[in-house]
Amino acid sequence: MADPEASATAGGAGRLAAAAVVVVGAGYVGLTTAACLARLGHRVVCTDIDGPRIAGLQRGQTPIREPGLDELVADGLDSGDLSFACGSAEAASSADFVFLCVPTPTGPDGGSDLRFLKAAAAEVGEHLRPGTVLVNKSTAPAGTTQILAQAIGRDDVAVASNPEFLRQGSAVGDFLSPDRVVVGAADRAVAERVAGLYAGLDTPVLITDPASAETVKYVANAFLAMKLSYANAVAALCEAVSADVDDVLEGMGHDRRIGRNYLSPGPGWGGSCLPKDTRALVEAASVAGYDFALLRGVVDANEAQFARIVGKVAARVPLPGARIALLGLAFKAGTDDTRDSPAVEIARRLVEAGATVRAYDPAVPVGAKTVGDGVVVTADAYSACEGAGALVVATEWPEFRELDFDRVANVMDGLHVIDARNLLDRQDLERRGFTYSGVGR
Repeated sequence: MADPEASATAGGAGRLAAAAVVVVGAGYVGLTTAACLARLGHRVVCTDIDGPRIAGLQRGQTPIREPGLDELVADGLDSGDLSFACGSAEAASSADFVFLCVPTPTGPDGGSDLRFLKAAAAEVGEHLRPGTVLVNKSTAPAGTTQILAQAIGRDDVAVASNPEFLRQGSAVGDFLSPDRVVVGAADRAVAERVAGLYAGLDTPVLITDPASAETVKYVANAFLAMKLSYANAVAALCEAVSADVDDVLEGMGHDRRIGRNYLSPGPGWGGSCLPKDTRALVEAASVAGYDFALLRGVVDANEAQFARIVGKVAARVPLPGARIALLGLAFKAGTDDTRDSPAVEIARRLVEAGATVRAYDPAVPVGAKTVGDGVVVTADAYSACEGAGALVVATEWPEFRELDFDRVANVMDGLHVIDARNLLDRQDLERRGFTYSGVGR
C-alpha cells in the first residue's frame, strides 16, 4: 500500500549523485526519457536495435516531432551526458538503472502484448551488476513487474514500475514539470532510489506497490477517454435540444470538481495511447474477473462518434462517387502521429462508403501511405480542396483558421464544411456561402 507521507514527498528531497542510466528503446517514450534524464544530470545511454535510427541520433538527428526534444538531444550530446548505442547488453553491464521503454502493442485478445518487454528484460538480465534496478516505463498491466523479475531470474537485481505520463506535443514539459512521479516496488528502498533520479523536480512523488503503480497509468488514461466521450455525448444531446455545446461545457467545466480539461467535443479520441490502453484495461479487468462495463461503454461511444461525423458528411453530399477534402490526419495538432487517429478512421470510412479523399496535414508528408488506401495526401490545403464536394476539418491545426476561404470556395465543387473540431468561424464561413456543420453547435 502507498505510504501517505510518501505521496506528498517533494521531488527535491534526497538528491542522489549522478547515476549511470541505460534506456532501452529510442522511441517516443525512450528518447524523451533519455534526453530528460540527461538534462537532470545523469549519464545516460539510450539503446535500440534500429541501427539507422541510432546512427541518426548519434549525429543529433531526432526521428520524432516533439517540441524541445531536438535541443535536449543536442545539449546532451554536447555535454557528454547522453549517448546512443545499438544493442543494450554492453551498456547495461555498467548501469545503476536500466529503463525499459519498448512497445507493448495490443494483442489479439485486446490485452497488452508483452513479448517485446520480456525479450528486452531477458536480453539485459544476465549482464546487470548486482544491485542494479530494472525499471519498467512501458505501459503494462498489473503483474508485469513480477513477470519481468521472473524473466531475468535474479535475486540480486530489483524490478520497479515507473509509469510515464507524457502527452505528445508537450512530452518534454510533462517530464521536466510533471504532475506527479509514481514509483512502485516491492522494496520501498528500491522505489526511493528510483524516485531519487527525479530529485530537483518540484512535484509530488507517490511510492507504492508495483500493481498499484502499473494500474495508475491505465486508469488515468481511461478517465481521460471517458471525459472525451462524455463531451461528445453532450454534443449529440446539444444538437438534439438546440443547445450550444461550447457554452454548456464551459458552464460545466467551471465546476472545480470537474474541470475544463478534456471537455472538448471532436471526431473521437485516438492516438498511440488512449485506444490501446482502454482496450488493454478492459481485457485486464476481464482476466481478473471484473466486467468493466463503464469503460466498454466509453469505447463504444467513441466508435459511434466516428460514425456520427461520417453521417454529417453524408447528410451534405451523397458519398458514392463524391470527392471529400480532409484537413488533418494526425490524431491531434502538434504531432505527426497518425496511429489510431480519428481523422484517419473517418477517412477510411468515407472511402468505404464510396468517396475519394484528398487530405492535407502540415506534419504528414505528401504521398504518405500510412494513412490507408484510397486517401491521397496533398502538398497543401488548397490542393486537397480542389473539386471537393465537402470539406472536413479533422485535426485542430491552428493554421487551418488562417486559410483563404474565398480561394477554398473557388476550387471546391460544393460549399459544405463539416468542422469536426469546432475550429472555424461559422458566421464567417456562412457569409462566404458555405454551409457549416459543427459538433454540438
